[in-house]
Amino acid sequence: MTKYKLEYIWLDGKTPVPELRGKTTIKSFEQDPTLADLPDWGFDGSSTMQAEGRSSDCVLRPVALYPDASRENAFIVLSEVLNADGTAHPSNARATIENDPDLWIGLEQEYFLYQEGRPLGFPKDGYPSPQGPYYCGVGYKYMGSIARTIVEEHLDLCLAAGINHEGINAEVAKGQWEFQIFAKGSAKAADDVWVARYLLMRLCEQYEVDVVFHCKPIKGDWNGSGMHCNFSTKYIREIGGKEYFESLMAAFSAHVSEHIAVYGPDNHLRLTGHHETQSIDKFSYGLSDRGASVRMPVNFIRNGYKGYLEDRRPNSEGDPYQIVSRILQTINSVPKP
Repeated sequence: MTKYKLEYIWLDGKTPVPELRGKTTIKSFEQDPTLADLPDWGFDGSSTMQAEGRSSDCVLRPVALYPDASRENAFIVLSEVLNADGTAHPSNARATIENDPDLWIGLEQEYFLYQEGRPLGFPKDGYPSPQGPYYCGVGYKYMGSIARTIVEEHLDLCLAAGINHEGINAEVAKGQWEFQIFAKGSAKAADDVWVARYLLMRLCEQYEVDVVFHCKPIKGDWNGSGMHCNFSTKYIREIGGKEYFESLMAAFSAHVSEHIAVYGPDNHLRLTGHHETQSIDKFSYGLSDRGASVRMPVNFIRNGYKGYLEDRRPNSEGDPYQIVSRILQTINSVPKP
């Protein structure tokens, strides 16, 4: 029998965006465990803003299992939070996602790496050279000394965990990076983003670096951070059509406030109509338009209004569970011709 380190991770009760928590249990198995082998566990919800002290027990139910290459004989156990009676806890946004195995989701997670209170590569006083050369840049003067090391190590950890990264790149502002994750099924991409965030933050502990997901940590003429959500249902991929697309966009336009409410805090600082964004109080869509709320890829119309769409409004700090849940809810409100 081998002793395995099982790191149960979950989302706490912080609002408007939860934070990650985790703790390790040791279990013995004759071979690598599967999700079905893992028991429910529990935690003190009074310490995570999810319960009161006089009735503090919350339940962790495993929903996904990831190999953890940073530890020997180890797995990350992504868990949902349940009440003691087995019902979904109010903080459990994953439980609100409607089941659609044919939903395809791609999430583009931008973030800043910070050390000593400023982005990596920023001088102690003032600012570096204006943005321009940092996007997909190369060289010490643009990338700094340890940022790429962290990003590459993080990529390897995620790939070893079975997370479907589509790519990584340096972003427009100095110290800003991005990774992209794609998955099929309602919750899979959001699961993977949360685990990827966990792996990144834990890795950065070794380098005494913080990961900053806030959508606009640097004021002024610097790009904010987004988490653009690319989405496609079976109907959009295979049938589509102009009539359906226009009905879909009308539904998105009618529910702007509901979408913005779950697209991440302080989005008014980022969605200004500048830096490749649409204003937070407007809704627009456009072909290959990165200044629109929803972008149609360049061949979308040519292919008969079929393929995928990109909602550019979600920000980097948003909860991917809430984002996917709201997008799917709006899609399902639109009748098909």
